[in-house]
Amino acid sequence: MRDNVKGGALTEVTFFILLALYEKMHGYGIMQFVEEKTGGRLILGAGSLYGALNNLQEKGWISPVDDGKGRKKEYIITELGREVAKAELLRMKELVITAEQIIGGDLE
Repeated sequence: MRDNVKGGALTEVTFFILLALYEKMHGYGIMQFVEEKTGGRLILGAGSLYGALNNLQEKGWISPVDDGKGRKKEYIITELGREVAKAELLRMKELVITAEQIIGGDLE
């Protein structure tokens, strides 16, 4: 996963995982969230998802939630993860503004 913390772009998958985890969620729920929110354009396999979750935990952007109920591991975004997601949203807004200035805002 090539996510650049120093002002660079997050991967789309990383951004959607962070968005999903604004509410605590288990892996399958994250997979469903991403597929639904992208209209099926992004579909995460279990191996890719759990690799990404491990990476995001190592960065401190998400953390596991242990409520002791059940075997499905749930995750939640951390405060650092929220800051990263907000920075990515700002970066994308700036990108859209620049693109609209060049291409124009009417895409029809």
